[in-house]
Amino acid sequence: MKVSAGERLMNYVILSLFALFALFPIITILVTALRPQIGVVGGALHWENFVTAWELGNFATALTNSLLVALLVVSLALVLSILAGYAFGTMRFRGSTVLFYLFLLGLMVPAEAIVIPLFFDLRNLGLTDTIWAIALPQVAQSVAFGTFWMRAQFRALPRNLIEAAAIDGTSGLAALWRIVVPPSLPSIATVSVLMFMWTWNEFLIPLIMSPGGQWRTAPLGLAIFKGQYTSDHALLAAAGVIIAAPIIVVFLLLQRYFISGMLEGASKE
Repeated sequence: MKVSAGERLMNYVILSLFALFALFPIITILVTALRPQIGVVGGALHWENFVTAWELGNFATALTNSLLVALLVVSLALVLSILAGYAFGTMRFRGSTVLFYLFLLGLMVPAEAIVIPLFFDLRNLGLTDTIWAIALPQVAQSVAFGTFWMRAQFRALPRNLIEAAAIDGTSGLAALWRIVVPPSLPSIATVSVLMFMWTWNEFLIPLIMSPGGQWRTAPLGLAIFKGQYTSDHALLAAAGVIIAAPIIVVFLLLQRYFISGMLEGASKE
């Protein structure tokens, strides 16, 4: 169907308005972050606000903790999701449907409902105030969605690829990593970005599972910083930009695969 010039222009106008609507809060935070702090006079752009917020909030430790937790969660959850999605998407075995819906329960049970009992269980195991107490519950949450996502991806692949590999004597794991995973990289990148974003923004689990504060993550650091500098909007905005920057960087690096994976998912529906 041929699109007229007027329709194309209207599409650009509508998309531009939506883009401005989405970017307005971000631009507002950036502008606020560059304003003078309380008691500071003069100057156009105060880039030193980021340095001050970084030092006062001790964000080096918080960001390092968040990065370590996110890398652990994403790596474990991604491998488990690929393996489970491969099993549910390409194999037929007794109880597979029931077991798959059991996985989906992880999407339906909120963390708030289980975090307190889980804290006592992990405390009895001596895992509280460790990276495992923060990472393992988030791995479980991410695996539920990751399995659902990868199952849909693997089910959409041509069956003759796996059948040909089986005829050639290729084992199941070899077929997965050599034949099934390469064409699924856009979907894997998409779910990786989503897992990283969810893990980075998680607030409740690190708050409960690290009562001593040894594994204080970036959102916790920002909350404490906000409580100390409530009235200084410039510092608060600068701290918010610091915390959000890693997510933006990850998305920019993987945006091509992320968009490709989302489009593939839409085309399969």
